[in-house]
Amino acid sequence: MMEKIVAQQFEALLEKYSELLVGENSEEIKEKVKAWALYSHIAKSMPALAKHWNGMYPEAKEEMKQIINEIKQLNEQHRAQN
Repeated sequence: MMEKIVAQQFEALLEKYSELLVGENSEEIKEKVKAWALYSHIAKSMPALAKHWNGMYPEAKEEMKQIINEIKQLNEQHRAQN
């Protein structure tokens, strides 16, 4: 388990990343950004694993697609405002 200070600092990093990426950093958005970032990394670094997971859990795959699209839309809106 991460040390408490490291966990707090990582949470601050995620909060700032969410804010810069989509313009907000609510708990819900941070969780979606975390899932989006991790899934994107896995899909790029281990595509066979992502494909296997997608096949095993099609409902979760669809939910992940919704999260990805939401993050993309929020990012585009945020960039358009700045």
